[in-house]
Amino acid sequence: MIELFSEGWPLYLAAGVFGLLVGSFLNVVILRLPERLMHDWREQSREMLGLDANADAGSKPPPDLVFKRSHCPQCKHTLSVIDNIPLFSWLALRGRCRYCSGAISVQYPLVELLTAVATLVVVWKFGFAPEAAAGLALSYGLIALAGIDFRTQLLPDNLTLPLLWLGLLLTLVPLFVSPSQAIIGAAAGYLSLWSIFWLFKLLTGKEGMGYGDFKLLGALGAWMGPMSLLPIVLLSSLVGAILGSIILALRGKDRSTPIPFGPFIAVAGWIQFIWGAEILQLYSRLLLAR
Repeated sequence: MIELFSEGWPLYLAAGVFGLLVGSFLNVVILRLPERLMHDWREQSREMLGLDANADAGSKPPPDLVFKRSHCPQCKHTLSVIDNIPLFSWLALRGRCRYCSGAISVQYPLVELLTAVATLVVVWKFGFAPEAAAGLALSYGLIALAGIDFRTQLLPDNLTLPLLWLGLLLTLVPLFVSPSQAIIGAAAGYLSLWSIFWLFKLLTGKEGMGYGDFKLLGALGAWMGPMSLLPIVLLSSLVGAILGSIILALRGKDRSTPIPFGPFIAVAGWIQFIWGAEILQLYSRLLLAR
């Protein structure tokens, strides 16, 4: 990544700052979207069951994703602009609220930093081109989905399905794969995990994953074609085995504790999107060297 330090560094600096700003918004999405979905689902269930619409009138709808200003999760104090500078405010405040000294989750700086790094990598990979714009949309969607699934074990259709349709629509250009590859990749991605889900359920009587995982892999298949699916599944299993063991150990849980698989699919899918060709070349060279 020598280009980062060449004459184009102002553009990369702007990309990094843009990534931090997007990461700040993705934190809002990760925290607020599940709450809004839960609220909407309760309202829809109440309507379908013919229950009293005013039975839960005392509970206010969760804040929206755009217009409601950020606040401290402990004292609920509205944060000022200086408290909301991505990454730097958390570091300056040493992870504490300015108003109540309550701890601020490390999720905030991690998501912001991760988004900035992902932005830089995508721009470095594709340059300032249409492929980079599409790659950023995919990266931001995967970060949001991974964060939500890690916190709530949900992969909302509000994010997985737009990623799927965007991947299919991009084949009209095309940017990454042909329309036929995208369609086959989407179908194969969904059906592969769907088949594993039902086979596992028939053998054990348990559900090993959720339908959101099927849709996420189907979306990645639409972006990268069917040949990407096996590397993504293998890499996500490897990442899941390593990181999952670390997470369970840090939480003091045993291996029977369920952990979401979506974040590992997202990580593996992003790695395949950025370095899939290089990984395949390296694997081929290792096979030929034997």
